[in-house]
Amino acid sequence: MVQDQLTEEQQAIILKIRKRVIEHIGINMDLYGLTQSAGHLYGLLFFTGKPMTLDEMGSEMKMSKTSMSTAVRSMLDLRMVNKIWEKGSRKDLYEVEYDWHQTFLDYFAIRWKKAVESNLLAIQKGIKETDKCLQETDSETFKAVLQRDKEKLLEAKSYYHWLDRLIDAMESGEIFDLVPR
Repeated sequence: MVQDQLTEEQQAIILKIRKRVIEHIGINMDLYGLTQSAGHLYGLLFFTGKPMTLDEMGSEMKMSKTSMSTAVRSMLDLRMVNKIWEKGSRKDLYEVEYDWHQTFLDYFAIRWKKAVESNLLAIQKGIKETDKCLQETDSETFKAVLQRDKEKLLEAKSYYHWLDRLIDAMESGEIFDLVPR
């Protein structure tokens, strides 16, 4: 291994740099809805450069197997790590997804799509209920409030349709035509 050919001083310098980066990855992992320890684990996998088992990660990180498993499962769901098969190994191996652009797109597409679907359903229901109330009331004051609310709901609906198109552009990779890697 190349790292074995380094002096202790060189290894210490590399370790210091890596620790700083891993610490900041951990600090900012909340952007992805993950814990700081999951971020540290991601950093470990990133710098290790080889697939690792939960046992290996736990030994390196001094974390419980339960914590390791939870963090890895969360990162798998977000497509930040990949589970791989290696001939001769009976344990699951995990490696980091190095394409950070794709990780970003996957994360936001997955999260935003759920939010868009949920919010659009609520907005559609709100518009339907508002229309029903508009037809059933004779109160001009009530109608005025309902009409203002309906306009707001229609603006929100327009926004969520735009966001859905953005998600489609992210999923298809078209976003990179607008904002190259």
